[in-house]
Amino acid sequence: MADNEVSAQIKGPDSRPLHEVGPVADSHRRWLIAVIIAAIVAGVLIWGIRSRLKDEAKLRAVVAQTAMPSVSVVLPKRAAPAQEIILPGNAQPFISSPIYARTDGYLKKWYFDIGAHVKKGQLLALIQAPEVDQQLAQARSTLATAQANLALSEITRTRYEGLFKKHAVSQQDRDNAIGTNNANKAIVDADKANVQRFAAMVSFEKVYAPFDGVITARNTDIGDLINSGSSTAPKTDLFHMAQADTLRVYVNVPEEFSLGVKSGDKADIVLAEFPERKFPGTLVRTADAINATTRTLLVEVDVGNPSGTLLSGAYAEVHLKIPAQAPTYLIPSNTLLFRTQNLQVGVVQDGKVMLKTITPGHDFGNEIEAVAGLNDHDQVIVNPSDSLVSGQAVQVEDATLPGDNTQ
Repeated sequence: MADNEVSAQIKGPDSRPLHEVGPVADSHRRWLIAVIIAAIVAGVLIWGIRSRLKDEAKLRAVVAQTAMPSVSVVLPKRAAPAQEIILPGNAQPFISSPIYARTDGYLKKWYFDIGAHVKKGQLLALIQAPEVDQQLAQARSTLATAQANLALSEITRTRYEGLFKKHAVSQQDRDNAIGTNNANKAIVDADKANVQRFAAMVSFEKVYAPFDGVITARNTDIGDLINSGSSTAPKTDLFHMAQADTLRVYVNVPEEFSLGVKSGDKADIVLAEFPERKFPGTLVRTADAINATTRTLLVEVDVGNPSGTLLSGAYAEVHLKIPAQAPTYLIPSNTLLFRTQNLQVGVVQDGKVMLKTITPGHDFGNEIEAVAGLNDHDQVIVNPSDSLVSGQAVQVEDATLPGDNTQ
């Protein structure tokens, strides 16, 4: 009884007997464990779901990035502000002239052959023209006759004027004397002119050099029949002379460069005979008109040749420096897209492709000049795909300047 009493007096925390507290505590403990397990399971599920969502997002990003085409790009390179062009030229003497005879006859003698340097006024050849000599002699005789008639008519006029004052002759006789004298004066003047004409014809029997120069051709020999330039027979130049102290080099500049050439510009002349030398020249004039057939502008470059080093008629290469009229850019040739919408390139802007139409300039082989359509910051796609379209998303792999050396 004592033990039962003691047990009955022992109570739990909620003032209930201890034998009543045990089952309730076990129930609470089991409930708490279930809650904890549920929380753990929920946490694991949530973590798993989040990890899966992250993995899926990463996978989608990787797939999207993998599906996005990668492109290499280059930045346009500004062309030089002045570019040198090399054009073929034809060197001509400053003065070139055929020497013709001005009177008919036979060549009596020539004094200079090809390659001879002559001075202005030197005698080149002598023509024998006996007919002209006789015509001059006849003209002089006719002049002498006219002068004699003029002298007689002057005496008659003077005599008739004196008699008219004395009323010894009529007015008609006086007027006839004056008229005859005036007519004889006119005849004398005409005969003098005729004598001068034949004297000039005789002077043409001697052929003189018209300027300082060199004989480049001799087309006659002693005994040849010479036809003057005024006759209907075919004429032949006796000599050909050239003055080569200064050479005129004529160049046909393409129309696209025509605005860049001005009088006073410097040029260098290169000849195959002198591969290591450049002869300085000056552009002195242009034709100021485009040739409709060749679409070129004819210009003249003068080159000093005091020592005669350069030969007239030679082929020359003319180096001209043409200033750029507007900024131009150089891009690799493998950036071009040949479409029906003219020549285009693909440019990357904000990760997307934009097709730009360009105006091509000079083709340098590996590079081509774009005179319009690009700017300094355009990222131009190298080796673009034929399926490239505007708005397409791309991934930029590389950005280099044309001509850069990569290791």
